[in-house]
Amino acid sequence: MFYNREEELEALRQEYDSDSFSLVVVYGRRRIGKTELLKKSCESRDHFYHLVPQDSETVQRGRFVEELADHTGERTPRTDDWRDAFDYLAETLEKDTVVVLDELPYLVESSDSVLSDLQWLVDERLDDSESTLVLCGSSISVMESEVMGHESPLYGRRTAQIDVQPFTFGEALEAIDYGFEDAVRSFSATGGTPMYLTAFDYDKSLSQNLLDNHLSKNSVLHNEPEFLLRTELRNPSRYMSVLEAVATGYTTPNEISGRTGIDTGPLSQYLRKLRRLRLIEREIPVTADRKKSKRSIYRVADEFLRFWFRFVEPNRSGTEQNPELVLENEILPNLDGYVSETFEDVCREAVWKLSGSDELDGSYSKVGRWWYGEDEIDIVGLDSQNSAALFCECKWTESPVGFDVARSLEEKADEVRWRNGERTEEFVLFSKSGFEEGLSDRLGNRWRLYGSESIEELFES
Repeated sequence: MFYNREEELEALRQEYDSDSFSLVVVYGRRRIGKTELLKKSCESRDHFYHLVPQDSETVQRGRFVEELADHTGERTPRTDDWRDAFDYLAETLEKDTVVVLDELPYLVESSDSVLSDLQWLVDERLDDSESTLVLCGSSISVMESEVMGHESPLYGRRTAQIDVQPFTFGEALEAIDYGFEDAVRSFSATGGTPMYLTAFDYDKSLSQNLLDNHLSKNSVLHNEPEFLLRTELRNPSRYMSVLEAVATGYTTPNEISGRTGIDTGPLSQYLRKLRRLRLIEREIPVTADRKKSKRSIYRVADEFLRFWFRFVEPNRSGTEQNPELVLENEILPNLDGYVSETFEDVCREAVWKLSGSDELDGSYSKVGRWWYGEDEIDIVGLDSQNSAALFCECKWTESPVGFDVARSLEEKADEVRWRNGERTEEFVLFSKSGFEEGLSDRLGNRWRLYGSESIEELFES
């Protein structure tokens, strides 16, 4: 099934409907749904879709010309190079055809001239047409540097680019068929990648899905991170060590260095590369200056990878011998502790939905975590225009939240150095297991309380 992506579809449709030539670059990680997006966008349109094989330049060009000849119903012509092949493409195109070259990085890897030949195609043969050329790829580094970068022959020619991102929790709920609590747990193991979401059979329990998909050595997901990293990296082993360190709680550069044995100098290069590939992210306190702050920590940016490096990779030998034992002894007893971080992200997404609504007084354009010394607040929102601050605590526990949590949050809020003395303040408690009786009346009108049902309703609205 095809889920969401309405904004991306609309962007593509606008390019297809343009009265002039369009060059669109679509990129994003493996399994993120780029191909399904492009196929959906081309429905009911004259289009030629070509998936580039991972093969030699001669085989790639031969396949391209053969498929194009099949598309037009002509005999396959002889071509000596890519310029010949693209010339044949231009000759056979209808004036408003959509042409999709999927997995373009395979062409870039096999041919030194293909980008220059594409430049010739765009400048000399298609510029006066109403057609659209879509270049798509899973290698983010190749697409950003070699296709769109300043030194690329195609630089400055694209009319649109679409960076296909994983689904948010709210978007993923369209595919997840569990109740709210298991939906959060499930999302913590799949993240928002469509292929991972749809690998689960939601008629089965979450435990069975973890066993079938993450722990079974015959499943696609079992070795997926290694394949993902090899898309971008020739030698991924050290990058995997960094990801495992971060996923298991070593979040500062010094901690990561100590865990992996990689000196802090070289480590900065690994971290920079992983950030560029959106596999990890650098986080600073929400009140800090991103360029100046030295209080940064790192976290794995994708829930599926965080789960895999937290539970699967460290137990690889166990999953080969007895995956059921790994599930029972290593994953299930620690799952809710792990999911608590996912729940914070879900609640942060809920804050974005609430911000500017009637339920909150402020309109918070800056939302994130805050910490200083031993103090930490799960979510802080800042409304600079109205000098308003929002403070939130997120509890994924079996016990209802009581007054002690609220009092602690107020005390920590006093330590947040942002427009002290002039700001207005409001508070939110998010709790999986609800709240002690009478807590809302005791706290007053500056407070909002959201249990599981209330949070679920926010995402359904």
